[in-house]
Amino acid sequence: MADLPEKLADLLATLDLATDRSDRIQLLIDFGERFREVPAEVAERPFAEAHRVPGCESEAFVWARRRTDGTVGLHFAVENAQGISAMALATILEETLSGATPEAVARVPADVIYRIFGPELSMGKSMGLMGMVTKAQAESRRAFAS
Repeated sequence: MADLPEKLADLLATLDLATDRSDRIQLLIDFGERFREVPAEVAERPFAEAHRVPGCESEAFVWARRRTDGTVGLHFAVENAQGISAMALATILEETLSGATPEAVARVPADVIYRIFGPELSMGKSMGLMGMVTKAQAESRRAFAS
């Protein structure tokens, strides 16, 4: 996966070092526990349906803001308290793609989720997580369209 934003490429390299499945799961749980919901100055409940990730069982929402330096700031909400995978991915995307250009965000393939979580994902979970990546891309484009 060449041409990924540097922070994401570095994180993937770190995850690749976790060859033991239980170590990788613990790393992902740690990301999920670090999840911080969208700040009130960006969005408040009830969240606008336009920001909902289609097909995500964890009821994830995504916002992108244009930063003054021309980079993207991503924010997420995950309404399902049991949605640890969605929370982990939200944390990963926020930490590794915020500060990237919208063009760099657009180059992230949705199937990066398999590199993060492994190939064992169920179809339903993989669709929701890929939806989070594509929604982050769409929101990034929208933030820079105006």
